[in-house]
Amino acid sequence: MSRQVTEGRFFVEAPQGGALRHGGHLPLVIDAPHSGHVFPPDFDTIAPTAAILACGDAYVDELWSVATHHGATLVAALFPRAYIDPNRAEHDIDPELLASLWPHDARPQSYSERGVGLLHRFAAPNVPLYDRRLTVTEVERRIHDYYLPYRHALRDALDAAWQRHGVVWHLDCHSMRSRGGALDPDAGMARPDVLVSDGDGTTADPAFSRWVIAEFTRLGLRTAYNVPYRGGDLVRHFGRPAERRHSVQIELNQALYLNESSGEKHDAFSTLQSQLGQFAAALAAYAEQHSEEV
Repeated sequence: MSRQVTEGRFFVEAPQGGALRHGGHLPLVIDAPHSGHVFPPDFDTIAPTAAILACGDAYVDELWSVATHHGATLVAALFPRAYIDPNRAEHDIDPELLASLWPHDARPQSYSERGVGLLHRFAAPNVPLYDRRLTVTEVERRIHDYYLPYRHALRDALDAAWQRHGVVWHLDCHSMRSRGGALDPDAGMARPDVLVSDGDGTTADPAFSRWVIAEFTRLGLRTAYNVPYRGGDLVRHFGRPAERRHSVQIELNQALYLNESSGEKHDAFSTLQSQLGQFAAALAAYAEQHSEEV
């Protein structure tokens, strides 16, 4: 395994498919921003560890690691999203969480209003993360030491693929509860097996999104498109289809591979990982075919 870990903050796993053309590298980048479970030393939260981990995307990086055997690069965070969320805009600052005014750009979005902005206020509904407000210095350090290095690592992987091939396909990978939670826009509603989001066709060529949906459907997975999520900040930031930079957000239903009560894998984990391996093989073939159009 060719995995480069940066100071316990994130890792980049290079493609393992040496038999592929282009030296095993295809213009495929997968990132898992919410699978981390390494608590930074200054994360003095009062929330139970189980609640903190439950608001992340358990094992998504492990599930998608199979894609590196098909020419994809994998970037994954090691810190928990509750500490600082790489899939939020840097200016999505929650004023309710700060001890003083934020001296930089602050434009709270709907995420912060629900307590799940750049820095989360809650680990779960009515489960506060802190018994105090955070200082500006603390937040600045989290941005400088964790948020920006992750975003820059993803940027670099995408740029390297695009410069090599003139095109890049990016899958921003997550998991979701089988039903919408109290802090979600679809509270209480049953969810599909897979949700594919591209900001209503603004972060990727809709033709690619349709291909992704068709491939998951072929594998027997119930798939939805842009509902209830349209894509987070990462795909909106990096997806520029006019420049042949295509970013799609993928949400996997946790019930497919996880006991949602205990947070542990169940017996179908290997089945889902095998399906994702089949998807990755098809994606590699798609990328090889379409990258030659440059």
